[in-house]
Amino acid sequence: MIMVGIIFFILLFLNMPVAFAIGIASLAYIIAEPNLPESIAAQRMVAGTQSFPLLAVPFFILAGNLMNSSGITSRLIKFSTALTGHLVGSLAHVSIVLSTIMGGISGSANADAAMQSRILGQQMISRGYSGGYSVGVIALSSLITATIPPSIGLILYGYVGEVSIGRLFLAGIIPGFLMMVFLMAVAYLIAKKRGYDEGIVSKRATFKEVMIAMKESIWALLFPVILIVGIRFGIFTASEAGAFAVVYAVIVGVFIYKELKWKHIVESIKQSVTDNATILLIISASSILGFLITYERLPQNTAEFLLGITSNPTLLLLLILLFLVLAGMFIESTVLVLLLTPIFLPIIQQIGVDPVHFGILMMTIVTFGGMTPPVGVTMYTVCSLTKVPIEDYVKEAFPFMLGVALLVLLLLFVPSIVLFLPNLLM
Repeated sequence: MIMVGIIFFILLFLNMPVAFAIGIASLAYIIAEPNLPESIAAQRMVAGTQSFPLLAVPFFILAGNLMNSSGITSRLIKFSTALTGHLVGSLAHVSIVLSTIMGGISGSANADAAMQSRILGQQMISRGYSGGYSVGVIALSSLITATIPPSIGLILYGYVGEVSIGRLFLAGIIPGFLMMVFLMAVAYLIAKKRGYDEGIVSKRATFKEVMIAMKESIWALLFPVILIVGIRFGIFTASEAGAFAVVYAVIVGVFIYKELKWKHIVESIKQSVTDNATILLIISASSILGFLITYERLPQNTAEFLLGITSNPTLLLLLILLFLVLAGMFIESTVLVLLLTPIFLPIIQQIGVDPVHFGILMMTIVTFGGMTPPVGVTMYTVCSLTKVPIEDYVKEAFPFMLGVALLVLLLLFVPSIVLFLPNLLM
């Protein structure tokens, strides 16, 4: 397995796409191993995609793209502005609240960050906010989508680790809203210190104005509620919920808001095909590596090594999370979930940590890696779309990163925050 790791990182640093780097490294091991037939690679690639729960991923990606084209986003911005437009750093708060709501629609941090960069990025800079602060807010607030259902990452974690996706969805709600509060607190303190919005902060929206904005956004706000209720009461599975989401997005966009045209549907399908092809190719290649990980007894050997360091569950979990932080700085979150879940999940179950609790922590941290140097995808997305230098982003996003770190520690040491809703409702 050391050979696989060396080849993988060499190919990665040569800018080869992640799926091919994983596949080539795994195939090299199979060729070098006389007891394994080469045909096992093709068999594992096909078997890796033959899963009913995995159907949820392409459906939710298509639903998210359709909803972004259906007029939902503009209405959610209006609703978010009604809630937070009177606060110092108002546009920053709008971005954070919008990410919280959009997390229940797009399910993707990078999609949310890209959308907000186009819509809010230049607005924030022209309002007088620094470029680094603006893109820092947009990038770090998109992290909320890692836990707010229907998080694509949680679906993949549940699929790989055979953990209840319904419980994961419920477990992500409170951490998602807590992250919104933490990030809003940081945004407010920085905006207050720098004097942002002085003389231009709008008056607090009246209750009537908030209700009007909420009424216009009600179909978007109802979507995650319907998903949670439907999965909780067995009306549909996570995969069937994805199919429902696509139909829901089309009905809302075409018949209710009447803004989803045929050209928007075609564009959404094209974008979804690209997004899904990328994810499913990674899943196929990771299936080969997943087989090799089991073949080499890597989970058992890793468990023995870590348990040899300490048997304290909290300390062991902290060590695993620190490793995930480092790995997330170099490898994309989807890849980490597919590769590391089979290794770490048996370990945390062995020490008595709830796999749902670990899933929320893991998804938060590996998604967070996309907002950090040196290879953070979300970081590069927001900076390129707003033309803000990376160094400005890194410097000014640090307080928000600190806020996220504090929240993760809170969730680590108080697992009841994560497990309260799934234990109550399931």
